[in-house]
Amino acid sequence: MKIQTLTIAMTGASGVAYSIALMRYCLQQGIHLQFLCSQPGQVVIGMESDLRLGGTAQKMQSRLAEYFESPAEQISVYARDQWTSPPASGSSVADAMVVCPCTMGTLASIASGHSDNLIHRAADVIIKERRPLILVPRETPLSSIHLENMLKLSNIGVTILPPSPGFYQGVNSVEDLVNFVVARILDQLGIDNQLSPRWASD
Repeated sequence: MKIQTLTIAMTGASGVAYSIALMRYCLQQGIHLQFLCSQPGQVVIGMESDLRLGGTAQKMQSRLAEYFESPAEQISVYARDQWTSPPASGSSVADAMVVCPCTMGTLASIASGHSDNLIHRAADVIIKERRPLILVPRETPLSSIHLENMLKLSNIGVTILPPSPGFYQGVNSVEDLVNFVVARILDQLGIDNQLSPRWASD
């Protein structure tokens, strides 16, 4: 299935560089993004990047379009309690969803089907509609609770993709490490990319 609409959710875990690189690549490919961000996620974005998000969903949409130099209509931003938005309903579900970075609290809520905000609900919809869901959990070390929740989700087809970059391709910058992880996410979505060298490639 070709990805035309992708939901990207950012939570309060570290790893904003992955999300920004993923969004930039998808926008360059003409993919429509549905963007969800928790309040802690907004705080972490400000700590780890030069992107500042706040205010209404409409203001965040304008800011993202400016930041990525993309058409405003290519990005849709929804508030955490915007239950009438497309991501909340299976009748207008996106082609896939990525939660990057994903906190252990968000992962636990998704695993339990407990939807108290739009990120949780959007993931619940993606699961019930049997669309690809990729979680990029950023935590270490992992407790048995974390591992059990990941296994539960993996057993129903959710992709658990920890941001664990390889070094075999040659690393000259942090961007190389970020692109390695983003390339793996794109691979799982079936989106062609050459962000990172392949194993044993010439």
